[in-house]
This record gives sequence, structure tokens and C-alpha cells, in this order.
Amino acid sequence: MRLTADRLDRISPSLTIAVATKARALQAAGRDVISLSAGEPDFDTPRNIKDAAIRAIEAGETKYTDVSGTPALRQAVAAKFLRDSGIDYRPEEIIISTGGKQVIFNCMLATLNAGDEVIIPSPCWVSYPDIVSLADGKPVLIPCGQNQGFKLRAEDLEAAITPRTRWFMLNNPCNPTGAAYSAAELKPITDVLMRHPDVWVFTDDIYEKLAYDGMKPATILEVEPRLRERTVTMNGCSKSWAMTGWRIGFAGAPVALIKAMDKLQSQSTANPSSISQAAALEALTGPQDSVEAMRQVYQARRDLVVRELNRAKGLNCHQPEGAFYVYPSIHGCIGKTSAGGAKIVDDEAFVTALLDEEGVATVHGAAFCYPGHFRISYATSTEQLQEAMRRIRRFCHGLS
Repeated sequence: MRLTADRLDRISPSLTIAVATKARALQAAGRDVISLSAGEPDFDTPRNIKDAAIRAIEAGETKYTDVSGTPALRQAVAAKFLRDSGIDYRPEEIIISTGGKQVIFNCMLATLNAGDEVIIPSPCWVSYPDIVSLADGKPVLIPCGQNQGFKLRAEDLEAAITPRTRWFMLNNPCNPTGAAYSAAELKPITDVLMRHPDVWVFTDDIYEKLAYDGMKPATILEVEPRLRERTVTMNGCSKSWAMTGWRIGFAGAPVALIKAMDKLQSQSTANPSSISQAAALEALTGPQDSVEAMRQVYQARRDLVVRELNRAKGLNCHQPEGAFYVYPSIHGCIGKTSAGGAKIVDDEAFVTALLDEEGVATVHGAAFCYPGHFRISYATSTEQLQEAMRRIRRFCHGLS
């Protein structure tokens, strides 16, 4: 008798989580492993945010809240969207969920019918295609190469739209490449979307505050407000405020869609943690100096990693505009053999040999639907990054 449902055959376990888990297991077994695989800030949650959570516990704020979040947090999210992007959402157009992933899951499950298509630029976050597939949709990937800065071209979006297209999904800045779109770069894309009134837009802006060299990532409605009635604007606390474990994501969208997502959430997790919501309220309304301090450190780390990777034989690393990832090409290493005897036939063989021989954990590009590359997260200490870069250069220079 079959145990699992057929729908589980459409998806795979998260490969980024799998690599991070393997790295932790090796470390626990005594191996000297530097993990650059997790998309998680190494900084602690800022003190004022932790104190707000402690106050909420002491005040007894430990009960159920509204499924879509507390009124105070929904109002704060609405104010954040207006302050940062000029989008005037009402609190009833806001939903708070248990992480950004749940926002995406709720949205896709609430709207997709079998065979509906979702356009996703690739390289893309590992969970996008699987969430779409689990919701009976069909992911349609548009390759965006390093020669175009890993960014989508408007003409490629136009060519991918069919009568079955239900959603266009954009991550800005992007995991895994760090590519970020300015308002000027988004304008041709929104022009295409205006010509296709049946296509809805999902924009994942969770890395929005982590951008470098004065670049400001834009969001879809900031560029084209007329798309408001068919756009979901998603964000969260995980990355910018170092709150991954608190599990708070949020989104603004038309009321009818928010109600549908609320209905689905009411029968799954119900409300997010009340204490996490209190912490998120402080994150959005309290002092923001910690966000800028972290951003400055990330920029210095990005500069270090890009410089050192481009010194490694066979690697070519594009300098990203945002997030805390780089996505170097390994095309100069394909077909070679490592010092330990591993044949580098593809990006998965590369990262496996790198972990086995040098103790550096990264994620292969095929996991992000774009092989021939690998992802490094530089959300770890500068000292660890310096040592990891030394090991990567040694590994690459040992290929023959």
C-alpha cells in the first residue's frame, strides 16, 4: 500500500537546507567545515527586538491572535510599505504569516488550478518551482545568464507569456545571484505586464534593505501603481533584521486575495507566533541603525568574496548588487580532476569535492535551476570567509 500522496513526487526536499544539515552533521562529527550554504544572517537579532519579545511574554501576550496577524503589526506593515515604497495599503490588505515561504505557499495554493503557469526567472530560489508544482501549477523558467547580470529581459518575459500564464514571480534582490533591479530596470518589465491584464504579479522583496554601492532596489508597484489590483508585495523580517528563527513574513495584496490566503492559513497554522509578532512590530517601528550596520558589513564581505573568487583558477564571479550571495561560474573547472581524484563533471561534482577535500560547504547551481555555477552565502564572519576563500582557491588551483 502506498504511503505518500502523488503530489509529493512533484517536489524535492530543499537542497539548501539539506546541504546546511550535512555541514552541521560533519561539524558535529569533528570535521573542520566552513558552511557557506545557509541563507541566514550570522548576526544576532538586535537587542531592542529581543527586549520587545521579552516584554510581550511578561505582559501575557501569549494567546491566539487574528489569523492574519495583530492589528498593530498589520498597521505597522502598511506603514512600512508606504514609507519604503510609496504603496498605500490598508491594514485589511495585509497578511502576516509564519515566514515568507508560507506567504508564497498560501498565495499559490489559493489561486492556482491544474496546469496554470507561473513564470519564474532563473537562477531562482529553490522553493519557488516546488511550491508552484505542489499547488498543481506549472513553473515556467526563463534563464537569465551572467552575461545579462542574471536579470530578466522584458522581451524574454513577453515571449514566455501564454494564455495559461497565471503569475509572474520576481525576487528582488535575488537569491541566489544577488541581482537587484532598479526602478529604471523594472519599467520595461512592468510595461509588458500592463499589456497582459490576466497575469498577476508576485514580488518577493525580502532582501530589499540589503543593497550596495548606493543602489536602491525597486518594487513593482513603486514603478507601476496601475498593477495594484493584481500584485502581491511580499517581505519579511528574516533577512534585514536577522530574525530567521522568529518566522515572520508578510504581504500586501487586494482584499479578496488576502481573505483567500487568510482562509487557507486558518486551516493550516492559524496565526503566527504572538511573541514573534511583538518582536516584528519593534523591528518595523523601532530604531533602524542595526540594519544599516549589518548592511555595511555585508558590503565589505561581498567585496572580499568577489575579489578572492576571481583570483581562483577557473572561476568567474559577477559582483551582485544586493542580498548576501554570490553565484560564481565554474565553467573553467568542468572536465578537470581534483587533487583528491574527483572528476568535475558538473556543478554538483564541484561542490561535493570541495566539501570532501577542503571542508567548505556551498550549494550547487542546479539546485537553483541554473547549473554551471554554485552559490556562496557570505552571511558568516569575515575571518571564516577569508579562510574559506583560501581553501577554495587552493582547491581550484589543484584541478588538472
